[in-house]
Amino acid sequence: MLPRITLFRSGALLPLSGALLFAALVPVALASVERLTLRQMVHKVDDAVYGEIVDRIVTAVTVFDGAEELYFTTLHIEGRSLLDGKQTKVQVSFPGGFLDGERGVFNSEAPSADDLALGNQVLVFYKWSDDMAGGFASNALYASHGGLFRTFVTRKGNVVVQGRGMGYAVPFNRTLVHLESEVREHRATRRK
Repeated sequence: MLPRITLFRSGALLPLSGALLFAALVPVALASVERLTLRQMVHKVDDAVYGEIVDRIVTAVTVFDGAEELYFTTLHIEGRSLLDGKQTKVQVSFPGGFLDGERGVFNSEAPSADDLALGNQVLVFYKWSDDMAGGFASNALYASHGGLFRTFVTRKGNVVVQGRGMGYAVPFNRTLVHLESEVREHRATRRK
């Protein structure tokens, strides 16, 4: 039986319990966060995109003969690829999200609500997944919340990617220009 998918556009994520159900239904591998250097991250992903979050959609996938639902949040990002510099529109998903005040699930490995605000300029690393769980296929945010980085613009007009600390691909603040150059260097050394 094919999963039933329900879509909902959301301006805010609502905090509700349900993590136990989600944890029971989603493979454990999705809940683990890898400690990655930038080089390791670039070698594992399909692309890295810097751009604006223009939309956020929560999808419910019905599983187990309609008895349970899995929830996924998909970010629509318009920007440019750090790998080839081309303008792009990409959809990147991760487990968790809420359709309304009663249907949804919190995922402790998801980016924070502040990270997901519409209009945010972000850097995302992602890899295609044919089945994130329950038959849901999408570009998966790599390393869960570890694959999304907020940015800001300095007084001099430089875009800076905010570092997230040791163990993350971008451990400290870096200008986008320097980070992009490093990403391309690492990609050139990727084994085919």
